[in-house]
Amino acid sequence: MPADAPPLLDGPSAPPATDGAPEQIIVLLHGFGADGNDLIALAPALAQRFPKAAFHAPHAPEPCEVMPFGRQWFSFTQYDPEMWRRDAANLVPALETMGEGARAAAPSLDATLDDLLTRYGLGPDRLAVIGFSQGTMMALQVVLRRPAPVAALIGFSGALTGAGALPGEITARPPVTLIHGEQDPVVPFAALAHAEAGLKAAGVTVDSHGRPGLGHGIDPEGLAIAAAALARVWPNDGTG
Repeated sequence: MPADAPPLLDGPSAPPATDGAPEQIIVLLHGFGADGNDLIALAPALAQRFPKAAFHAPHAPEPCEVMPFGRQWFSFTQYDPEMWRRDAANLVPALETMGEGARAAAPSLDATLDDLLTRYGLGPDRLAVIGFSQGTMMALQVVLRRPAPVAALIGFSGALTGAGALPGEITARPPVTLIHGEQDPVVPFAALAHAEAGLKAAGVTVDSHGRPGLGHGIDPEGLAIAAAALARVWPNDGTG
């Protein structure tokens, strides 16, 4: 690896549920203040539907700035995330500013995705990326700017940062599925409509789902929606 290459991200992983080499890779990107051990917990449920998939949940590159455990993809404190909850009119300018943080964190995640594809000898159509909260922000930042589209991008409870720059920077348009709790107290539900509009303006196919009564989390119905999105690109129970 060149000396100036971005560092690769490590984290927990799970092999395919069946014997043999993986035929798909599902990368799980955690939220602010968590780490890869949080989202790797989704692997057993998804493996029932996609038994030939390997799962990887990289840790974000930075220690969390507001708690003595967990990781962060980029700082939130400098962006005053409370302002989007105090006044919905602040949502868009806050997300535009957060794009700077997502952009700075992108190279290591991008390099990690490349490394996984090389390691397993698979093409981008065998890779899916699932994010939660800040992990969704990172998935949208990185995956839409890769040389070729991945099979699917699925985002829970997240947001599209830097939407203004996206039309001029997008290089890949995988199908995107967004799922968001309608009672989310952390990332406002209005972020779902903002993301959908920004992605569609950049020519991305988007399937959006609000989850009534759900806060900032992933419920069984949301996970089922994610599995159905993967099944559309990997039919026959993920066996291709």
